[in-house]
Amino acid sequence: MTALPGQDWLEAARQAAVLIPTGCLGGSCGACEIEVNGRVVRACVSTVPSSPSGRLTVSLASDPHW
Repeated sequence: MTALPGQDWLEAARQAAVLIPTGCLGGSCGACEIEVNGRVVRACVSTVPSSPSGRLTVSLASDPHW
């Protein structure tokens, strides 16, 4: 997917038709955790960082209950 630095993760994912589960939308429940370049972030309260290479590796959790 393509996203701009500073763009909201949930909005970028939505535009790419990628579902990131959410719960509280305030950063406390952890339902929206994604891994960005090996670091876990909460998508509801994080934005896309800049990257010197222009590329980021993003992993989504797989939870059969969502």
